[in-house]
Amino acid sequence: RDTVMLGRTHGQAAVPITFGLKVAVWLDEMRRHLIRLDQATPRIVVGKFLGAVGTGAAQGENARELQELILTHLGLGVPLATTQVVGRDRYVEYISWLANVATTVEKVLQEIRNLQRSEIAEAGEGFDVKKQVGSSTMAHKKNPIKSENASGLSRIVRSFIIPTYENALLWHERDLANSSSERFTLSHSSILCHDIMLKSSQVLTNLWVDAERMMLNIESQNGLVMAEKVMIDLVGKGVARDEAHEILRTASFQAVETGEHLKEICLKTEKLMEVFSEDEMNSMFEPSSHLGVSGEIVDEAVALARDAIKG
Repeated sequence: RDTVMLGRTHGQAAVPITFGLKVAVWLDEMRRHLIRLDQATPRIVVGKFLGAVGTGAAQGENARELQELILTHLGLGVPLATTQVVGRDRYVEYISWLANVATTVEKVLQEIRNLQRSEIAEAGEGFDVKKQVGSSTMAHKKNPIKSENASGLSRIVRSFIIPTYENALLWHERDLANSSSERFTLSHSSILCHDIMLKSSQVLTNLWVDAERMMLNIESQNGLVMAEKVMIDLVGKGVARDEAHEILRTASFQAVETGEHLKEICLKTEKLMEVFSEDEMNSMFEPSSHLGVSGEIVDEAVALARDAIKG
């Protein structure tokens, strides 16, 4: 929940966040998928039994009652108007949901793979040294193979979106242009989505997190990730925001050029030391001082997810 780490934007160090907040983003996205599925189920899980073109003529004057009896017995919803088949907009919604879930899974696993990169090494996929071999030639490797496998398969799930849209375009009240394709799109996307969710669950269950390395990576930035914190506090002291930004921008570029820690540059900057004491300056460079409401967000995300699972 409160493990401090680097937030990164555009592939570069930004400002501190917590690992808990990073995971809360994943968790809340998954919760939204559960909500979407609950909302979509009545539209997706339907059948039809009104004959060759949807009139119910062959089923007699009680055709709609017969259809309702059959579909209710099968646990399916009863649509209003159909042709020979149910509208494929329902299938589009289902495959789109699977593709959305697959995208979230890959997003999570991609982040884990990036955090496991040698130069970052903050978190990663568990590795059983007794049973796994990372590389057939590079003995030191611990490749995130399960994450990579699931990421690749999630792309296959998303690829089924286009044929699913195409399958909605049937001639008149029915043709068979959709049939052969749907034998793949529906079954394969469902099975693959289940597989990647299972693999992502295994990765997350065995995930390792290195809090010490996270702090070392923050420290390696020589205080630059706290420039925003100092600027905001400077504005709080009555300095105009544009001026405060320029003061910290100048100090930051000087720190980059000289290799000095930003705090040391700030301690030598007259405009800053006119309003801050040395103790205040030291406090502003504590990464945990600039986490905002991260903890609150994590707690609420966990509580809402638990409620969604119970529901």
